[in-house]
Amino acid sequence: MNENVNHTFAKALSKDATELFGATASAPFVSQVQLLVNKYRKKLPQRSHSNTALPVTERDALLITYGDQVKESNVAPLQTLTDVANQHLKGVVSGIHILPFFPWSSDDGFSVKDYFAIDPALGDWNDVREMGKHFDLMFDAVFNHMSAESEWFQNFLRDDPKFRDFFVTVDGEPDLTQVVRPRALPLLTEFQTSAGKKNVWTTFSADQVDLNFKNPDVLLVMLDALLFYVENGAKFIRLDAIAFLWKEIGTRCLHLPQTHRVIQLMRRVLSEVAPGAMLITETNVPHADNISYFGDGTNEAQLVYNFALPPLVLHSLGSGNAEKLTRWAQTLTLPSNRVTFFNFLASHDGIGVNPARGILSDEEIETLVARTLSHGGFISYKNNPDGTRSPYEMNINYFDALSSPTANEPIETQVSRFLCAQAIMLAIAGVPGIYFHSLFGSRGDRPGAETSGIPRRINRQKLTRVELENELSNGTSVRARVFGGLKTLLQTRASQPEFHPCSPQQLLEMDPRIFGVVRTNPATNEKIFCLHNVSNEQVVVSTQGKEFLGAAPSQTLAGTTKTGAEKNSLEIGPYQFVWIRGI
Repeated sequence: MNENVNHTFAKALSKDATELFGATASAPFVSQVQLLVNKYRKKLPQRSHSNTALPVTERDALLITYGDQVKESNVAPLQTLTDVANQHLKGVVSGIHILPFFPWSSDDGFSVKDYFAIDPALGDWNDVREMGKHFDLMFDAVFNHMSAESEWFQNFLRDDPKFRDFFVTVDGEPDLTQVVRPRALPLLTEFQTSAGKKNVWTTFSADQVDLNFKNPDVLLVMLDALLFYVENGAKFIRLDAIAFLWKEIGTRCLHLPQTHRVIQLMRRVLSEVAPGAMLITETNVPHADNISYFGDGTNEAQLVYNFALPPLVLHSLGSGNAEKLTRWAQTLTLPSNRVTFFNFLASHDGIGVNPARGILSDEEIETLVARTLSHGGFISYKNNPDGTRSPYEMNINYFDALSSPTANEPIETQVSRFLCAQAIMLAIAGVPGIYFHSLFGSRGDRPGAETSGIPRRINRQKLTRVELENELSNGTSVRARVFGGLKTLLQTRASQPEFHPCSPQQLLEMDPRIFGVVRTNPATNEKIFCLHNVSNEQVVVSTQGKEFLGAAPSQTLAGTTKTGAEKNSLEIGPYQFVWIRGI
């Protein structure tokens, strides 16, 4: 049986490699991958996993956090993070996405110097493995680029033959105007090497040099890193900036077929050695391009970041109208029950603008941009092929994006608005990811962004454990109110099988101020109706003809509401929501 499996695997792997590298380079690459697979097969526990279902449930939810998000004196930050999570998050989230914890030189960890080491300022691999005893873990695979300070790139600069083709270089002055640019920075950076000056492809910054995946040796070492991450506890692996991976001059260098083929090859190798490990693609692009990374539903990423969700929820609560969100959510179909969305509202990055293009009008996007600026945030821009630039990302804390820090508005209203947004994210199909500063009710750190000159740091403030614990113990603080509300929501979601990431969902056509979705347990056909008022007005929802007609208060699972003057209506207050079981 094993031989048959290996033969099938080798045959498929050979097809992938031939498509990427040609027939001549394919055979030695396949042989090296098989050696790698055998190496890790001996190290990893052999687990059986169904090929017909995704290994996640309604109990799955991930915290997104930096490894040094919470600090205390004389304790490795990863140890502190584990202790805080054990104290506050058991039974609240199932897993933790530790943002890049490798040695790094810039971009707050995303300019990696060594894929196989941990930044000693954070801790060591034992600390990561200890966290993995209590929570599922997500690691970042920052494979599109690495630090210009890395040993690999320094070897390239010395013209070491082994590393001569490890990075993307450009000769002459070809036309690169078609290349999609994520940031308003130069595409090429000139470096002096032992072999002379070379123009190196730098998609994101001069310190982030792009790796050359046309070189089979590069892909081989990245496969080694993937399996090494699984060996050290990763259940989820986030493929950072993966859409830019393959470069072909004369194209947009975005979403190229070879990029999809590389992901398929990664999936194939993981399925062979570690079938329980899952790939998540991070592609901050328009929605139709984003979901292409599901492949055919069996051969690429198991989860895809739902990038359109953050700006659409922000638009809904900013305008008091959920129609655009509802219409978009009606299109959220999955190619199989082996994939699902990774739903989130906030992360270490800002709120992407591109994913909303084609869903929101230009005027509506401009309103979001203006709202961000008026609420104390920043806007990051990208270069367009015609020489112009346009908003790429809104850099702002999500709480502040919803409620201006300078607004004369009751804190109760601000918290309600924020929890309504989170409830929408938790109600729809997919696995939720909650950023640390959202889960614990942070506001933006504009001084940190201004001092550093890095706009994204507005939502990356590091906390001391003492200040975090003090605020959580104060029941009137924003942190305590937000964390308490989200904790209840997450625990409620985890207890109801209707919220399985792949369970059916139906969007409700009702008052435009209400975002309504029905989640169904396919085994029992039981339903949960989730109604969210995105406006600052009280809304009376007619239940006539709905399956929750006459639902008793005891059937309300989360949120607040009351039965209207007539039995066949519900009253939902401003920014309130209700999750109610149908009868």
